[in-house]
Amino acid sequence: MRIPEITGLYYITHIENIPSILQRGILAHEKIIEEGVEYTPIYDEQIVNNRREKQTPDGHSLWHFANLYFQPRNPMLYRVVHEKDVRQIAIVSVQPNVLDRLDIFITTGNAAHSQTEIMPAGVGRKELRRITKDTLMVDFWYEEDGSKRRIMAECLVPELILPEKIQNIYVVSHEIKANLESMIHGKSVPIVPDPKMFFRPTWASGLTPKLFLAQDDMFFARLHTLTISVNTVGVMGRGLASRAKYFSPDLYVHYQDLCRSRKLRMGRPVLYKRETSLDYQLADDPKTLSNGNSETWFLLFPTKRHWRERSDIKGIEEGLQWIIENYKNEGIKSLALPALGCGLGRLDWKDVGPIMCRYLKTLDIQVVIYLPAEREIKKELLTQDFLLS
Repeated sequence: MRIPEITGLYYITHIENIPSILQRGILAHEKIIEEGVEYTPIYDEQIVNNRREKQTPDGHSLWHFANLYFQPRNPMLYRVVHEKDVRQIAIVSVQPNVLDRLDIFITTGNAAHSQTEIMPAGVGRKELRRITKDTLMVDFWYEEDGSKRRIMAECLVPELILPEKIQNIYVVSHEIKANLESMIHGKSVPIVPDPKMFFRPTWASGLTPKLFLAQDDMFFARLHTLTISVNTVGVMGRGLASRAKYFSPDLYVHYQDLCRSRKLRMGRPVLYKRETSLDYQLADDPKTLSNGNSETWFLLFPTKRHWRERSDIKGIEEGLQWIIENYKNEGIKSLALPALGCGLGRLDWKDVGPIMCRYLKTLDIQVVIYLPAEREIKKELLTQDFLLS
């Protein structure tokens, strides 16, 4: 297994802080206070205070260090972009040679977490292969296996990181890039729009005021109900179903019970109304999250009888009809669906897409169809004329 190269370390901040950062550098919280630097905070007071109480092996508070993440797309950023306007958030990329400094510390996870090891530079650099594997090679995280903590591994730099170490700045869109360029008055730091880094779709298109297509990870959709394509024999082996199995073991148990009792049948999706939200599972320190979704439901949607089979387009159409007839009474507030049967089910979007859109355009809630990641779809198959005619 090839471990990806560390090409940068990352600092999450408010966009209003960027001019000061480009002038003074990235300052540790302690130094910001000592020098009376005006700044716009993005973390709530409790998170900031938790870091003040934690110390490195040399006896310094975490406030003494500027903290850089190996992976910026992490639970802390997820929390920030859902508590703040994502257009106000910037991610500053720092040259990776900061890891060569002798006075840094490297952590095995969120530095404020009780289970995280904080290592001096020499020891930490020997662990970089493992840290890189835990941060750069994962797209998702779980509380139960420790990956939620590990993906927030940090490099702690005493006092400040000089402006010349900044290599680029990431923002959510081209519009925000233009705004930031006007704020920094032509300073020669590349500004890169990257919506995926901020948990936003890399591509999205509205077919109607309520029906959308998107290219992204459906589990970051923040919609009320997520649709999981399944078979009717109780196997969640690959794809979205496999992720749902590990992320929500209670869903998997419920799914297997439905299959054993033969209550899950083609054309008859089953809604699993969980009382917890993916927001609280994905965000750092969820107990203090102020505006997360209160719940995330799953719609188990059979697309084939046996996992070895090709998906059944007739059964998919019957399942879509069930959604139309039942979504209001069941209380579905918004709905995310994959391109049903178009991944492992071996169906073609040109056949499935128009059927899905014909049914789903009648719903009066927000509906987003997430396109298959396995193959690129021709642009002419994504138009209103093709999908809604």
